[in-house]
Amino acid sequence: MPDGKARIFTYAMEAKSVSTFPSGGQSLPGRGRYKLTGLAWSGRGRIERVEVTTDGGKTWAKAVLQEPRLPLALTRFRLAWRFEGQEALIASRAIDETGYIQPTRAALIEARGMNSIYHYNGIKVWHVGADGAVTNVEA
Repeated sequence: MPDGKARIFTYAMEAKSVSTFPSGGQSLPGRGRYKLTGLAWSGRGRIERVEVTTDGGKTWAKAVLQEPRLPLALTRFRLAWRFEGQEALIASRAIDETGYIQPTRAALIEARGMNSIYHYNGIKVWHVGADGAVTNVEA
């Protein structure tokens, strides 16, 4: 932690989500409609909501969750999106039944410091280039 104390190891994972399409190494073949997809989970219970951004977090849209949504289980999500050929920053954030909201990477670093890789649950961002190529972003 920033104050030099170590965070106790725990088995419970806080809310986490990741977009699986599009994601790093993939490429969109051109402009058009796409279905953004991903997975969310929480060691604290059931996933209540997943929000997706395509503009780097300026705006968020509520994704559709696939049923059944069970405690401590993966939950699939999806959101319709139109790629118009301009750069995009795609990310998702999960909210579990306790109200916990998946944090940004910056918020985790502020709370835990730079030396905290176990149970990392920060928001994962993908960059979609104007050519459709998808790459990793450290946001």
